[in-house]
Amino acid sequence: MTLELVSENRSFGGRQKVFRHPSNTCGCEMTFAVYLPPQASDNPVPLLWYLSGLTCTHENAMFKGGFQEHASRHGLAVIYPDTSPRGAGVTDDEAYDLGQGAGFYVNATRDPWKRHFRMYDYILNELRGVVMDNLPVQNRHGITGHSMGGHGAITLALRNADLFDSLSAFAPIAHPTQSDWGRKQLSAYLGDDESTWTEHDATLLLEEFGWKSDLLVDQGADDQFLDLLKPEALADMMARRRQPGQVRMQEGYDHSYFFVNTFARDHVEWHAERLN
Repeated sequence: MTLELVSENRSFGGRQKVFRHPSNTCGCEMTFAVYLPPQASDNPVPLLWYLSGLTCTHENAMFKGGFQEHASRHGLAVIYPDTSPRGAGVTDDEAYDLGQGAGFYVNATRDPWKRHFRMYDYILNELRGVVMDNLPVQNRHGITGHSMGGHGAITLALRNADLFDSLSAFAPIAHPTQSDWGRKQLSAYLGDDESTWTEHDATLLLEEFGWKSDLLVDQGADDQFLDLLKPEALADMMARRRQPGQVRMQEGYDHSYFFVNTFARDHVEWHAERLN
């Protein structure tokens, strides 16, 4: 597969790059960003996936997440995929939380979404293959994300524990089958049979599978979307299942990238300890 280099910038001794490629999975062109630390010039490095939230593109965390400095220090590459298929021929919706920018990291099975909205397979299989074939990275993968992307990170990792070696999340949508950030999207993409939704619910998947290692979740205590995110459901399930890990309520922090940027170092260090 041919990658088109869109941009490249020097950053903390490494390279911040953006690529475009045709996607067979999504049936359109897809764009992703990657930070390659200076260590990648000599040897392949472990890889941290960052999945973004509603309305975001590959650019939001690349510009505002603050991961590059910490990734450079610890020798991690960071991948920033887009959050959905895009383009004139891709179905969209007037609402910010459905359609383009809101792929929810599922494979849609319902019209008009199913032709393009296959972000689960795109991240897990196609983009993973593109990255492994074309970039100087090891087959050592951590995954994290924010909000909708935190939901995606946890659900992808719990369902595919053989493919990921470390897991964390920032303010994830933790119980989407019981939230308006979830029920709306899951019914649109997957249909009204709620039994098909459970494999995309972090809390329910944790109950079923657990996680093979420890789990880090940071949540702003002043997050304006707490009622939609439902962190208490995930924390309760971790306690009930005796799952090693932490759900940290961070006093005074909201849902913004100021919150993500503040705790980016902690998460990069968390993944570096488990990947290196």
